[in-house]
Amino acid sequence: MVQLMLAGFGGDCRRRAGRVASGGLAVPFGIKCYHVNARLSRKLEDIGDLRLSKLVLLLGYCLQAIWCRFRYGVQNFYYIPAPGKRSALYRDWLVMLICRSFFKRVILHWHAAGLAKWLELVVTMRSRSLTYRLMKQVDLSIVLSKYNRADAEKLFSRQVRVVSNGIPDPCPRFVQEVLPRRKARFAARRKLLSGETLEAAEALAAGGGPQLIQVLYLAHCTREKGVFDTLAAVALANQRLRQRQAPVSLRLLVAGGFVRAEEKAEFERMLAQPGLADMVQYLGFVSGDQKNQLLREADLFCFPTYYENENQPVNLIEAMAFGLPILTTRWRSLPELFPANYPGLVNIRSPEQIADRLVALMMVETGEGFRDIFLRNFTLEQYLSGLAEAFTLAESPQPKTVPAAAVGSFPK
Repeated sequence: MVQLMLAGFGGDCRRRAGRVASGGLAVPFGIKCYHVNARLSRKLEDIGDLRLSKLVLLLGYCLQAIWCRFRYGVQNFYYIPAPGKRSALYRDWLVMLICRSFFKRVILHWHAAGLAKWLELVVTMRSRSLTYRLMKQVDLSIVLSKYNRADAEKLFSRQVRVVSNGIPDPCPRFVQEVLPRRKARFAARRKLLSGETLEAAEALAAGGGPQLIQVLYLAHCTREKGVFDTLAAVALANQRLRQRQAPVSLRLLVAGGFVRAEEKAEFERMLAQPGLADMVQYLGFVSGDQKNQLLREADLFCFPTYYENENQPVNLIEAMAFGLPILTTRWRSLPELFPANYPGLVNIRSPEQIADRLVALMMVETGEGFRDIFLRNFTLEQYLSGLAEAFTLAESPQPKTVPAAAVGSFPK
């Protein structure tokens, strides 16, 4: 999301300062970015590790930020605060201790959720007090959801703005290329389950194999993100379909990298069990055209996450852009993404519920309504304009008695 924001606002002004100053390049939305790429981890496995090399890198990034303050006159310090993890919180302490006093305004963009609750329930009073001292009363907090507001309000942010994530449309020809096939597959499934026989033209329109429902899991392959619950649920759903002698079955496509070696070994052991290998395909990490093809051809999207810092995951927004029926959890801010009483929400750690809902969704949900939700709420243009408005208003004095307004809208 930071990369999309940076590109949308014209890129790093340090790299194009001469051309901007000479009028050779426009500044989109009137926002100039001076970017310090504060990357501390090179691999997924490195995230959260405390290492001396990371401390050295972090100090260098802080010095770069301070240099930008004086070299280019940058007054606003934009930063993404920690989720509820000790090592990340220690990082934020150091950054705020070194950098905050050099800038006129501080803007926090809360990509993760749950810090407020974590501070109350997990850390010591001393850690909580130090967090307040270093991070309280920033000028602006940008949050992704109404649930996420609690994190910003916990630290007494002067202004809080809700700006949903947004992405470039990955499926601009949805109506012409994706929707007809998805409707044909949905109609074919219903006909098969009612005991009727498909005609050749109907099977062809469905793209072949309409009796095999493709369930896509697309995320990091961790227990908390729901990969094992998905695997168990698909096996259970297929067992129930066989007991009913239904003419359809589920096939699970798992796309994503494993973060922990022990979980990868457990996943491979499960696939070795009789029958599971035939209904599951592991594709590893995917991106670009391969990812878009999976989203285009899937029948259902399954993401039963209970990751502690989950907020507004981009994979659900991508699934919406492709008009996919979605199954996910009633976890943190996720229900805000969906219409009221949406049938695809389940409790966390509930493979039996997931199995039931997968079978139900394949009969009652075509998913095309999600495409409309994406276009109304989660496009890149809405994301950038919402951020630009928030950044601009951060520089305007706000009456303390007026509550912060929300930027953007949410599906009803």
